[in-house]
Amino acid sequence: MPISFGKTLCVAAAVAFAPLAVAAQPSMDQAELAGPPSGAGSYQDLVSLYDEFLEWKDDAPIVGEIADSEPWSGVADYSDEAVAERREQLDSLMARMMDMNVAAWDQPQQADYLAVRAKLDEHNFLLNVSKPWERDPGFYVDQMLTVPFAELPLEGEALEKLHRDLRAVPVLVREAKNNLDNVAADYADLALHNLTNADGVGHGHPYRETPPAGVIGWYEDLESRLDQQPELRDDVEAAKAAVEDFHSWLTENRPQMTADAGVGQENFDWYLKQVKLLPYDSRDIVTLGNRELDRLWAMYALERHRNRDLPELAPASSAEEYEQKIQQTDKDIREFLVEEEVITIPEYAAVLGTNVPWIVRPQGRNFWEEIQYRDPSPDHLHAVIPGHRFDGVVEDHNDDPIRGRLTDGVRTEGWGVYLEEGMQHLGLFEDKPRVRELIYAFGIFRAARMPADVWLQHNKMTVNEVVDLWREQTPYLDANVARVDAEIYLRRPPGYGLGYMTGMVQMQKLLADRKRQLGEDFNLKEFHDTFMDTGRLPMVLVRWEMTGLEDEVQQFWAREPLPQ
Repeated sequence: MPISFGKTLCVAAAVAFAPLAVAAQPSMDQAELAGPPSGAGSYQDLVSLYDEFLEWKDDAPIVGEIADSEPWSGVADYSDEAVAERREQLDSLMARMMDMNVAAWDQPQQADYLAVRAKLDEHNFLLNVSKPWERDPGFYVDQMLTVPFAELPLEGEALEKLHRDLRAVPVLVREAKNNLDNVAADYADLALHNLTNADGVGHGHPYRETPPAGVIGWYEDLESRLDQQPELRDDVEAAKAAVEDFHSWLTENRPQMTADAGVGQENFDWYLKQVKLLPYDSRDIVTLGNRELDRLWAMYALERHRNRDLPELAPASSAEEYEQKIQQTDKDIREFLVEEEVITIPEYAAVLGTNVPWIVRPQGRNFWEEIQYRDPSPDHLHAVIPGHRFDGVVEDHNDDPIRGRLTDGVRTEGWGVYLEEGMQHLGLFEDKPRVRELIYAFGIFRAARMPADVWLQHNKMTVNEVVDLWREQTPYLDANVARVDAEIYLRRPPGYGLGYMTGMVQMQKLLADRKRQLGEDFNLKEFHDTFMDTGRLPMVLVRWEMTGLEDEVQQFWAREPLPQ
C-alpha cells in the first residue's frame, strides 16, 4: 500500500484564481445507458491482464516509451506482418478487458478498470493511428541518441551491452529505411535538425561545455574518447557511418515526405476521451487555454505594475551562487509546507535534488534558465517538491498492483502547475514579489501550449508556426525551448502539452468540489494527502474517488471504436 498521507477525504477552498470552467457534455442518451461491464472476469483477472499487457508492450516500445528508456540492444520488428500480429494480440487483450464483471466491484476497483482500459486504448491508438515507425524518422533517431552517452572506460556486462547497442544501430537504420513510407513533413524536418544540431536544451544529455552537434555529433564525441577503450573502434565507426547514412537518406528523400503530422480532429477528440479520459473535447481545450492565457497575462501585468519600483531579479552569475539559491529555495519550501500545514512530507523524501542544472551556453540562457537562475522556486515547486520528484518517490513506495505501476500525464503535470500558483496564493512569495512574476511567466507558457497542442494535431499549424506563436506570447521564451517542446507534444502520444494547464483546471475543480462538500470541516493538508494516496490516476477518476461525484465519469463507460 502507498504510505498513508491521511485517509479522510477532503478538499481545499474554492479559490479566487479558479479559471473559467468549460465542460464538454457527454452524449447522455448514450452515456446514461452505459455502465460498468457485467462480464465474467474478476478484479484479479484485471491485475493479471495488466501484468500481461505491461510485459507485452515492453517487447516493442513505441514513441514516448523509447525516448524515456535506457538504450536497448536489439531492434523491434515493425514490419507489416509483425504490426498486424500485435494488433491482433491487443484486440485479444481488449476482448478480455470487456468481459470483466466490473459492475460487481467496489468503486476504487472500477476506477482501476477505466485507467487500465485507457492504457490499452492508448496502445490501440499508437498501433492504428500514430504509427510512428512508418511516419516519424525521429522514432529511430531517439533510439540512436543515447547510445553514445556511455562514459568510458567500461568493463564486464556494461561493455558487452555497449557493443550490442552499437551493433544494433546499422540494423536500426536498415529497418527505418524499410518502414518509413508515409513520413510527415514536420517529423522529417525535426529528425534532420536533431541529427546535426544540438537542441539547445540538452535534457538528459551528459554535460559538454560545447554541446555536440546533434546525434551525429554525439557519435563523434564517443569516437574522440576511444583512446580509453580502443576495442570499441570498429563498432563505433560502423554505428556512426550508419547514422550519417540515415541523414543522407532523409535529405535525399525529404521532397517526398509531405504527409500531415497531426492525427486530425476526429481522431484527436477520440484520444482525449478514450485515452486521456478528459471531460473536454479539443474545442473546449482551446477555449480553456485562451481564457487561461488572458488571465495569466493580466495577472502578470498587474504584478509587474505592483513591483514597478523594485529592482529586477538578477540571474545567478556562477554555479556556486546558483547552488546556494537552490539550497535556500529547498529549505524555504519545505519549511513553508510544514508550517502552513500544506502536505505531509515522508522521511524518504528528504533529498530530491534539482531539475535545472547550471550550464553556460554560447548563445545565452534558455527559457528555463532565465527563470531558474533568477529564482529556482517556480520549477522547484513543479518538478521537485512537492511536484514531480516528490510525487515520484511517493509512488515508488506504492505497492498496489495497478496504481503502483500506472501514471497519467495530465494528473502529473496538472499537479505540478497547480502547485506553482497555489503556493503563491498561500503566501509563499509574500517577501519575494518579483518571484510572483516568474510564476505567472511559467503559467503563461503552459496556457499557450493548450490551443497550440490542439492546432498541431488538427494540422492547422506547423512546428515552426507554433514556435513563432509561443515566442510572441511568452516572456523569456527562446527558439530552442519552444521547438523542443513543440516537438515533444507533437511526437509523443498526443495531448501531453495541453495536459499541464488542463490538469491544473481539473485540480482546481477538485479543490472547489471538496471545499463545497466539507465546508468548515475542510482541511487542506488532508486534501493533499488524500490526493497523493489516491495514486496517479486520470484526474476524472481521482475526482470520482475523492468526491463520489459521478457526473463526469459516467460518459467513459461506453467504449467507442476508433474513427474510421
